[in-house]
Amino acid sequence: MLSLHGKIVAITGASGGIGEATARLLAGRGAAVVLAARRSERIDAIAQEIRERGGRATTCVVDVTKAEDVQRLVATTLGQYGRIDVLVNNAGIAPISPLADLDTESWSAMIDVNLHGMLNGIAAALPAFREQGSGHLVSIVSVAGLSGVSPSMAVYAATKNAVRTLHEGLRTESTDGVVRTTAISPGYIRTDLADSMTDPGIREQTRKNIDAMGIPPAAVARAVAFAIEQPGDVEIGEINVRPTVQA
Repeated sequence: MLSLHGKIVAITGASGGIGEATARLLAGRGAAVVLAARRSERIDAIAQEIRERGGRATTCVVDVTKAEDVQRLVATTLGQYGRIDVLVNNAGIAPISPLADLDTESWSAMIDVNLHGMLNGIAAALPAFREQGSGHLVSIVSVAGLSGVSPSMAVYAATKNAVRTLHEGLRTESTDGVVRTTAISPGYIRTDLADSMTDPGIREQTRKNIDAMGIPPAAVARAVAFAIEQPGDVEIGEINVRPTVQA
């Protein structure tokens, strides 16, 4: 039987949505989780609930755009549990808008969080993975851009596809079996991602789409669990998770 028992998993963006659902699911299946996000009160409350249900959880306040914060996350995980088996790069934002709006501030924010944040995760976790002889990098990407870019999503899709490319690059550099990589691309999921969208019209339409067809964050959490519970010689490279009614 495949199992998560004893796995040590650090998760960014764990204060809600997919990150929270992943932390709760993995802890419920026997993993020890380290919840990372900027909202300390929220991750502390989630970790407390996990512990009250018999799970193992701790927290670390992290802004993924700051390399030292992500390094501290890895150090906290190592200090608490002695190793880090998995880093789930989940933190992300989507202040999308048409390119013609020239919202360069939002462009920079998406690049900083979605792309630089993931690179900070690689830089922090890879040395630990190499030293301990194993490790697994999981990133929450997006179905955006898989079959053409939707209007207003060019920069967002570009950051997510850059993450997908980095995953493939890391995979090709890691064929010694030490580091595994998994990119998981959700479609419409019932999260608060729309809250980061600055354009009122796009934000409202996205919320309507989520209400109409969105599936629970636990659907993505189950995909994360499936990928990381595989034996060490099995790598699940990419998973797409979308509602059955989504085009």
